[in-house]
Amino acid sequence: MLAAQVTEWNKGNIDGYMKGYWQSDSLVFIGSKGPRYGYNATLQRYKEAYPDTAHTGKLTSVITSMRKLSDEYYFVIGTWALQRSAGDISGSYTLLIRKINGDWVIICDHSS
Repeated sequence: MLAAQVTEWNKGNIDGYMKGYWQSDSLVFIGSKGPRYGYNATLQRYKEAYPDTAHTGKLTSVITSMRKLSDEYYFVIGTWALQRSAGDISGSYTLLIRKINGDWVIICDHSS
């Protein structure tokens, strides 16, 4: 699922990238402007921050730690980088991933 997100991002497909997130009002995304709650608010945040391919650029994501918490939860730590014409940026993330109805999805994302 995480690799599929990178593939979709690098196509400029934010909607495809978002398939890795829990489609629920209980999704939590924490970025530089504080927490956003819910799938729709998170999708809107991505579309505002990355309006075109000059801003999406090419994503690289490296998982530095993945810890199984139970049969349905993982805690992931990693780094991300965007090479883009609008200026390169990078940071770190922590994810709480849960298996829901047979699919692994991000239920909490703290990216900086």
